[in-house]
Amino acid sequence: MDVISIQNLSKSFNSLKAVDSISFNVQEGEVFGFLGPNGAGKTTTLSMLATLLEPTSGEAEVNGFDIKTQKDDVRRSIGIVFQDQSLDEELTAFENMDFHGRLYNVPNGVRQTKIIELLKLVELDDRKDDFVKTFSGGMRRRLEIARGLLHEPKVLFLDEPTLGLDPQTRNHIWDYIKKLNKEKNTTILLTTHYMEEADRLCSRVAIIDHGKIIALDVSEKLKETIGGDIITVESSDNAKIHTLIEKLPWCKTAVEHDGQVTFNVVEAEKNVAELVNLSYKNGVNIKSVKMHNPTLEDVFLYYTGKTIREQETDSKDAMRMRHRLHTRR
Repeated sequence: MDVISIQNLSKSFNSLKAVDSISFNVQEGEVFGFLGPNGAGKTTTLSMLATLLEPTSGEAEVNGFDIKTQKDDVRRSIGIVFQDQSLDEELTAFENMDFHGRLYNVPNGVRQTKIIELLKLVELDDRKDDFVKTFSGGMRRRLEIARGLLHEPKVLFLDEPTLGLDPQTRNHIWDYIKKLNKEKNTTILLTTHYMEEADRLCSRVAIIDHGKIIALDVSEKLKETIGGDIITVESSDNAKIHTLIEKLPWCKTAVEHDGQVTFNVVEAEKNVAELVNLSYKNGVNIKSVKMHNPTLEDVFLYYTGKTIREQETDSKDAMRMRHRLHTRR
């Protein structure tokens, strides 16, 4: 059963098409990942599904309710954890939860019981009477997730749930997300630009870039679409080694990026010696060679020709240029 259904959904801001005619479905109980660089359209899509933004065109339903004509029903069906913190720092953890429950008309008896239950779920029950301003970033994130579940939403939206957290705290958040999905069968749609996060948490992943979905499948199948192995080379002349290797029969694709060249090859261990020898014969000094199985980062590179980090840099540069042009007018 599909809990989220999207057909040709688009959102434009003047001449900028932030989301460009995307379509996908999310099944009940699924953890669905929206993977892409900052500025790719992930948060805009989430905002439309949460009825915070009006679509320019297209259709979407959440829990069977139309996001344009049944907004109140959609809002009752969802919980949201935003990128930016939305907790009241001058209230305790319990008071933040209680206030949220009152907004959603959760009956008092049920509300009190569920607050304690959810605080235990995210291991904050011993801090329930402490002010949020004393909490670490990871504790605040866990509290926001617990708060988003208080009114028992059918769908939980997590927008970059571990952004800015240290690796250890990030791993703890991942554990909580998997736990609530398993124990409560909550359907989760999360946005992220962390490859490992998408890999660890999501049953299916949609890769989005420049407002378009460029690939969608389970993580392993996305990696299988590339096939073979990955060799990344840093050399004294990346352009030359690119030209030399891409013509060889065992090289499937070759992409220059970020000061190095990535080759998608057949039997990397067998052919890496030929790569090194050919480079040496043609006067190219190899600085480093790395081999690995395909990752989601490689999938993104395969479809776009750039890494997520490079796409984010390009987006920031484009935004700066638009800002400069605007201020000169």
